[in-house]
Parts: sequence; C-alpha cells; structure tokens
Amino acid sequence: MATLRVQPEAQAKVDVFREDLCTKTENLLGSYFPKKISELDAFLKEPDLNEANLSNLKAPLDIPVPDPKEDKDEKKKEDEDKGPPCGPVSCNEKIVILLQRLKPEIKDVIEQLNLVTTWLQLQIPRIEDGNNFGVAVQEKVFELMTALHTKLEGFHTQIAKYFSERGDAVTKAAKQPHVVGETQVGVYEGKDTFEVGPDPGLPQGDYRQLVHELDEAEYRDIRLMVMEIRNAYAVLYDIILKNFEKLKKPRGETKGMIY
Repeated sequence: MATLRVQPEAQAKVDVFREDLCTKTENLLGSYFPKKISELDAFLKEPDLNEANLSNLKAPLDIPVPDPKEDKDEKKKEDEDKGPPCGPVSCNEKIVILLQRLKPEIKDVIEQLNLVTTWLQLQIPRIEDGNNFGVAVQEKVFELMTALHTKLEGFHTQIAKYFSERGDAVTKAAKQPHVVGETQVGVYEGKDTFEVGPDPGLPQGDYRQLVHELDEAEYRDIRLMVMEIRNAYAVLYDIILKNFEKLKKPRGETKGMIY
C-alpha cells in the first residue's frame, strides 16, 4: 500500500492550521454572519438606497454648447483629439459614496465565503465505500458556495464597467456638444431666434441623457448588489446550520482528509 511520509513537525503545523481555521469559521457562522445579515438589511432600509425619484440622482454635467459657427472655425485650427474646453467632468458623487460603502462589503463577503469553503473542504472524508449520504450533502453545499462566489466576483467587473461606460458617454457628450435633443425658440426684436441648448424642463440630448441613464442603472444595481450580499450571508448561514452535523461529520465520525 502506497503511503506518503510526512514529518511529525509538518503534520503538527497542518493540524494547528486546520484547528484554527475550523474554530474561526464556526465563530463566523455563529456570530459574524447573523450580525452582517442585520447590518446589510438595515443598509437596504436607509433613505440613500430608497430614492423613489431617480431624477434626484442627476449629477451636474457642465458641458457648454458652443456657437455652431464658432465651433466650426475652431475645429479647423485645433486637433480633433484635443480635449474639450469644458474642463474636467466629475463623477456622480451620490453613486461614488454608495460604491465606497459597497466595495468593502464585496471584499468582505468574498473572503468569508472563501474561508467557509475551505472549512467545508477540510471536512471531506477519505473516499471509500459505505454511507456517503453526508458526502453528497457536502457536495451540494459546495456547489452552492461556488455559484455564490462566481456571482459575487462579478460585482467588481460590474462596477468597473459602469465607470468605463460613463466615461465613454461623457466623452461623447463633450466631443459632440450640439447633440442636445431640443431647440428653444424665442422672439427678439420681432424676429424669431433659435437657441440651441439644454432646457432643464426637457429631456437632455442623447449623450447627456445617456450619462444620467447610466447613473440611474448603477444606482439600481448597487441596491441589488447589497441585497445579494445580504442574501449570500443568509443562505450560507441557513444551509450550514440545517446540515451542520452532516457537513462536519458526513459519516458520523471524523476521518482523514481527501487531500
């Protein structure tokens, strides 16, 4: 029978690591997870995440609309790739503040999920014939954890995509400021005059409105992400609590690891 020789000192270190990790994980499940469920549920009830009128999220977009004639002459003199004269355009402060609160929660839940997953893997017994029902329970819970991890990891990409798309929309609005979507008509000295510019009472132009639409979509996504994180803690806590005995001792007794 093939065996792997392990130095007693090395095995002792692994045993200490395993014991510490299991103790830490069980403490997390017993106290930290319920605490996070409560905190995130309270966060979801805050006014900042319950804005009924999403138009209140609109951030200033200070991109002036130049005179068409002046703009045409100017384009002949300046390089096409030169930055617009409007200066820097800020991020949506309300969205950024919410993301500053959300990102640590994403990092935290992924780390805790990784810890619990390792704990579960350390409970897997040696592969052998016999009563494997508890092992099947472990496999089902592990599949759930893997699916949760994939979903939570996608939140980082989702946030980065928002900033990328918003930056592109702002760039388009700055490079093509005449796309404003409406014309204001006025009477000056008995003559009709046409002034092209954004009217606060009317929808903005396509590119300007795109920026606001992206902000509104991200706001909705932020609320959903907070909800998903809360639900991840709740689902993990519930399924592990219900199956703790089978997960910790799948065959009714502690046996060697599969790895």
